[in-house]
Amino acid sequence: MTTETGPYRLTQYAHGGGCACKIPPGELERVVAGLTAAPPPADPAGELLVGLDAGDDAAVVGVRPDLGLVATTDFFTPVVDDPYDWGRIAAANALSDVYAMGGRPVVALNLLGWPREVLPFELAAEVLRGGRDVAGLAGCHVAGGHSVDDPEPKYGMAVTGIVDPARTMRNDAGRAGLPLSLTKPLGIGVLNARHKATGEVFPQAIEVMTTLNKEASIAAVAAGVTCATDITGFGLLGHLHKLARASGVTAVVDAAAVPYLDGAREALRDGFVSGGSRRNLDWVRPHSDLSTVEESEALLLADAQTSGGLLVAGEVPGGTVIGELVPRNGHTIVVR
Repeated sequence: MTTETGPYRLTQYAHGGGCACKIPPGELERVVAGLTAAPPPADPAGELLVGLDAGDDAAVVGVRPDLGLVATTDFFTPVVDDPYDWGRIAAANALSDVYAMGGRPVVALNLLGWPREVLPFELAAEVLRGGRDVAGLAGCHVAGGHSVDDPEPKYGMAVTGIVDPARTMRNDAGRAGLPLSLTKPLGIGVLNARHKATGEVFPQAIEVMTTLNKEASIAAVAAGVTCATDITGFGLLGHLHKLARASGVTAVVDAAAVPYLDGAREALRDGFVSGGSRRNLDWVRPHSDLSTVEESEALLLADAQTSGGLLVAGEVPGGTVIGELVPRNGHTIVVR
């Protein structure tokens, strides 16, 4: 974006971009390993129905038999150079965690880190406007938030939603015999890496990242789906590993059935692979049978996505069936 003070490429003001800048999953699991069995509060306002144990996308607290509160937060460094698009992408990504649980977002709070002496605040205003507009499409209020002076620009949201506890989708509810469906194509990570390195804009990636998972979530809940997650920084293989591990099953992926964005394979061929994607693959490799695919294909399957689609244990309209869950056979993932 060019402002009165000059042109700015936001991706050049951060060491990483989007969900590819997440702490590696293996390191993160070691950090939180001792926190999953936290003692309950003295006077809880509701029962914790979904917490840290299975690595779900959001927490769920039951406040009534027919009402659960969904709580989540997500923020990251710029994934594209345009501030308005970055705001839209970050908001869609944060809202996605509520949709992945089968819920509906109700209110969001902005989280903004800004290098106030380096980047003009008019860019920050555009980021916030993008977040507001996408939250509006979701029917979700934006009610303020919090900001800090930060060496790197960061933006996201803390989101609260509602869900029917009996219809919550979660990581540990998968069972053998269910198909696996993906509701958005992969390849966002390699295209974003190319954008950061070259400045080339990929409208197809922006369209996917700014598309809400609202309709996919509604369709999954209506179909009786109880197991789902969204595909973000840990890639398809990383999030699928968590789902299969929590559910006690093996996920079989048909590599030829997985859809990709136009240009993704070319970006991979030209070497635009983030460190986050490589770390994802390193994390899942000991738990997976990847013997039938080339290393390049495995990297695409582990590609760190930003605001990716839902991965659903079941079939949903508009989704692509990419495999199935089978009884545990020694691996959490088998790619064929």
